[in-house]
Amino acid sequence: MIKAVIDTNVLLVANLQHPEVSPECVAECVRYLRDMQSKGVTVIDDGYRILGEYLNKTQLKPPKGVGDVFLKWLLQNASNPKHVEQVSITELAPDEFAEFPDQLLQPQFDAPDRKFAAVAHAHPDKPPVLQAADCKWLDWWQALRAQGIAVKFLCPDDACRFYRKKFPSQAVPALPDA
Repeated sequence: MIKAVIDTNVLLVANLQHPEVSPECVAECVRYLRDMQSKGVTVIDDGYRILGEYLNKTQLKPPKGVGDVFLKWLLQNASNPKHVEQVSITELAPDEFAEFPDQLLQPQFDAPDRKFAAVAHAHPDKPPVLQAADCKWLDWWQALRAQGIAVKFLCPDDACRFYRKKFPSQAVPALPDA
C-alpha cells in the first residue's frame, strides 16, 4: 500500500495544466494518482488546507482532467480511512506550522508548500511528499530527509531542467535515491 502527501502540482501536471512538463512526467503523475485511488492512502490535514488548495487550482464541474477526477474521488473518500488519513497541524501564523519538520528551513520554504511538509511530519508514519516538477524542492529535500520526511520526485528530469532554467548560475542539487 502506498501512503503519501500529494503536492498540488501532481494534480496540475496530470490535468495538463503545466505545459512545460514532458509527456513522461504527465504519464507518471497520472499513474501515481490512479495508483493512489486504487491502492493508496492519501494523507491530508483535517483543516482542509490541502483540499482547499486543490479546489482552488482545479475544476470539478465538470472534471476535465485526471487531477480533477482524483480530487473528486478524494472529496468523496475524505472520511474513509481506507483511502484518506487526516492529521491536525497547528498554524502559528499564516502558512507557518508548529509541525513543520525543520523550523530553520521553514522561512526559506515557499509559504503555500509548507503545509505538505507539516502534514507529512505530523503523521505517525511520516509518509513521503509526492512532488511533480516544482524545482525548488530540490533545495529542500535533504533537510526534510534529515527530519524523517522523504520527497519523491515523480519527474526528476523535469525538476532538474526547471531548476537549471530558474537558477542558471547554480548547480542542480543531487536527487534523492529512489
